[in-house]
Amino acid sequence: MATAQDIINKIKQQVEKTDLGDQLNAKGEVLEIKDGVALVGWLHKVMFSEIVEFENWLKGLVLDLLPDQVGVLILGDYSEVSQGDTVVSSGKVFSINVGPDFLWRVVNGIGEAIDGLDAPKSAELYPVERLAAGVMDRKPVKQPLQTGIKAIDSMVPIGRGQRELIIGDRQTGKTTVAIDTIINQKSEDVKCIYVAIGQKESKVKRIVETLKDAGAMDYTIIVNAPASSPAVMQYLAPYVACALGEYFMFNKQDALIIYDDLSKHAVAYREISLLLKRPPGREAYPGDVFYQHSKLLERAAKLNDELGAGSLTALPIIETQEGDVSAYVSTNVISITDGQIFLDKDMFNAGNRPAVSSASVSRVGGSAQTKLMKKVSGTLRLGLAAYRELAAFSQFASDLDPETQKQLERGKRLVKMLIQKPNQPLPFYKQAALIFAGTNGYFDTLDVDKIAAFEKTLYEKLDNSFKELSDMMLSERKLTDDVKDGLKKLSQTTLEEVSA
Repeated sequence: MATAQDIINKIKQQVEKTDLGDQLNAKGEVLEIKDGVALVGWLHKVMFSEIVEFENWLKGLVLDLLPDQVGVLILGDYSEVSQGDTVVSSGKVFSINVGPDFLWRVVNGIGEAIDGLDAPKSAELYPVERLAAGVMDRKPVKQPLQTGIKAIDSMVPIGRGQRELIIGDRQTGKTTVAIDTIINQKSEDVKCIYVAIGQKESKVKRIVETLKDAGAMDYTIIVNAPASSPAVMQYLAPYVACALGEYFMFNKQDALIIYDDLSKHAVAYREISLLLKRPPGREAYPGDVFYQHSKLLERAAKLNDELGAGSLTALPIIETQEGDVSAYVSTNVISITDGQIFLDKDMFNAGNRPAVSSASVSRVGGSAQTKLMKKVSGTLRLGLAAYRELAAFSQFASDLDPETQKQLERGKRLVKMLIQKPNQPLPFYKQAALIFAGTNGYFDTLDVDKIAAFEKTLYEKLDNSFKELSDMMLSERKLTDDVKDGLKKLSQTTLEEVSA
């Protein structure tokens, strides 16, 4: 007959053989909840970016891993989560549905339709967090991404697969530049994703209407995480949008993504980090805010031919305060990107819009320009830079020599030539024809007030009596002798007509 000690020993052996680890560790409990961020205890076997599920079927995203607890972002109405609720791990990373059915749609920060229509039909899941393509998976950026904006396509060219920052103060036309670029892709076969981070609902609605009127929503996805949405949604929105864009890139297509704007994204991440009790750093931002933006922007790429040669071009937007580009987030994003389009507040207020500053730069440069545009705009940047220096100097000079006066007068006309109305992007051949006329002195004898009339007449001639020249420019895309002779004749006849 077994003694009491024998029974105890058998129980001990049975307990030692039984592994309840997976069952126990798969469940945790909400210890604390603040503004969409929950601290969960006893949920040991989870990984970064894993999806967990709360009692009321709400889902959460694991963002913080600590020895005794994990930080979870609640994906939904966090008012339904209470302290003490059970949390279950899923073993799956955060993924969203992707596909062409998302075009023409407006979705929220986690990829759910919010435009009142049925959910987009897509069976393909794509991870939101993904490593950027490596060096060997890429090829040089050489194919132009035309913005339709004269000042940018001529002096700050953008290539497919590039990361070009749009930076400037509030109300200087940053979003307008981005929307014009989307509208210009109508004939370029580029899929577009616009991400509104912390923007007013009224502004996003206005953008959607503008894109609809221009026929651009057919190839565009709007990801909206407005100012009224939780910081969690604003933080996740750009990564979700990037996953939507990467779908097209990895399916041998070209895509453009606009992050409007990463300043507000950094603020949302700062709020989340403080709720997760991470220590604040410079300007109260967490130390890894640079990593958050770099892992996002590095996913823009031009893939090599073996991977299909697709591309994802990124145009992040940063808002500065009084033109201060030395702020923490600004300098971070400047160091990540391949160039910057600076929008000048004084130029904007003076009516020189888009207010693209001469300090703007593209590190891809002429590699991403058509040979025609590269040739005709070669002296434009230098001419404008010289004009601005002379204009500043001439304020203190009472008598100027004829050569200086000539440079100043031409500079005034070049500045006027680059003025462009919003939501009216131009095809590259019309831009090239106008810039050819300006840099070759056809404006020099024309009153500044007549530059707009010259431009309008020149475009009308390109569409009608000089249609053969337009076709030649589109097919050749370089400044051949025939194209050059045609441009001279076009400029001269336009000048004579406008001057009469």
